Amino acid sequence: MDLLTILVLGIGLSMDAFAVSICKGLSLPKHTASKCLIVGTWFGVFQGIMPLTGYLLGSRFEHYVDTFSAWIAFFLLVLIGANMIRESLSEEENTSNAEFGFKTMFFLAVATSIDALAIGITFSCIPVVITRTLSRTANTLLACLLIACTTFLISVGGVKIGNVFGTRYQKKAEITGGIILICLGIKILIEHF
Repeated sequence: MDLLTILVLGIGLSMDAFAVSICKGLSLPKHTASKCLIVGTWFGVFQGIMPLTGYLLGSRFEHYVDTFSAWIAFFLLVLIGANMIRESLSEEENTSNAEFGFKTMFFLAVATSIDALAIGITFSCIPVVITRTLSRTANTLLACLLIACTTFLISVGGVKIGNVFGTRYQKKAEITGGIILICLGIKILIEHF
């Protein structure tokens, strides 16, 4: 895989994170750079770590990852989406900090980066050659870094896009965001089979 392939791959892998970032932006009462950076960092780091983990695990465990990845992503996205809908319908005042807490962001980051784990396994089978001056492992590390940076930038943009639309229609936007997450989970499950 060359540099262009890795960049396109990074964009493709970041689309789930982009959709979830839009949902996170929808739930913000006002735009804050810190929330954009939180979402971008979580998704970027996980999109970089997962292919590296997949590469290290290699093709030995490919069958197990392939078998359960869709179910794990489906379960996490449906659970988080249903929780977003429940919170938006509750009478309690909803704070945006809870939606950006460690547990929520961790599960979202894992759910949106499961595909990247499988891509990492392919890195162990198909050599990554971004530059011929680096070793195979160094090229793979560089590819993971490029995927992480791409996802970071796209996720930050997603939060901003979601926020622009969400400030006017916050309650409906939160319900829509929850529905999108549930649909994304269902889409992942359907594509798996």
